[in-house]
Amino acid sequence: MVLVFAESPRGNLKKAALEAVTYGKKVAELLGTDCVALTLGTVKDAAELGRYGASRVLNAGDASFEKFDSQSHAAAIADVAKNNGASVVITSHTSTGKAVAGRLAIRLNAGLVSGVNSLPSVEGGALRVKKSVFSGKAIAEYEINSPVKIISLMSNAVKPEATGNPVSVENISVSTGGAGRIRVKDVKTQEGRVPLPEAEIVVSAGRGMKGPEHWGIVEELAEILGATTACSRPVADSHWRPHHEHVGQTGIAIRPNLYIAIGISGAIQHLAGVNNSKVIVVVNKDPEAPFFKAADYGVVGDLFEVVPRLNEAFKKFKAAN
Repeated sequence: MVLVFAESPRGNLKKAALEAVTYGKKVAELLGTDCVALTLGTVKDAAELGRYGASRVLNAGDASFEKFDSQSHAAAIADVAKNNGASVVITSHTSTGKAVAGRLAIRLNAGLVSGVNSLPSVEGGALRVKKSVFSGKAIAEYEINSPVKIISLMSNAVKPEATGNPVSVENISVSTGGAGRIRVKDVKTQEGRVPLPEAEIVVSAGRGMKGPEHWGIVEELAEILGATTACSRPVADSHWRPHHEHVGQTGIAIRPNLYIAIGISGAIQHLAGVNNSKVIVVVNKDPEAPFFKAADYGVVGDLFEVVPRLNEAFKKFKAAN
């Protein structure tokens, strides 16, 4: 059986959960077994996971799971995996998934490959999986031979596929075995736009903006496109933008469908966090900017002229459509 931990912060299923279940179904088909989804805490629409490939949906609704605690979450997932004979456990490669996966590997004495970005191949009793390494400059292939195998899945590695129907949610009890030596007292979440790791479109800007007072044109572009805003490290370090918007190797790694980089030169540390974006558009007045080598589309020009014109063009397009 393939067990998928479906994240549901504040009771809502994340896009990453739908991706993980879609991926889990495909892995289950390769192994000739079932895909079972697990949710923890009170979850809205957990039955919908059946649409994405789960033949069963298990829910441990204990109120203690409402606040994320990597120790108790990992203990609960491990308990369910053991009691149901799971041979593969899949988590999302989110901050939650990364916090849980290592603990799971220890509890299940399992081999773990994190940040996988494609379907595995099956060779005998082993799974061969691939992941990006060296800041996306190479692909490494790993073989997991342990009886229980754990995979954390990169966001946007697969597209959620609603090909089935909702299924009944089975309420279960789990044992955490006294896990939780550290108590989570409070969790504060950012409100507003879609969080960067889940954003389909990201509009990002760098020092080419010359100062925080000019960010209005970037925010306007993001508003028009329904995008989430981001920035380069020097911008965050200069306090032009908050640090939670910093994307790159030392910030948040993202994989949006569209990444628009404005006034960012494209240092290797920045590219390492965004080069898995499906489409990259660069606006920079320096035609020698390294970012152009990674871009799918580029505009060489003064961003203070280009971006307002883009905004007007997008407004006209949306009004006409």
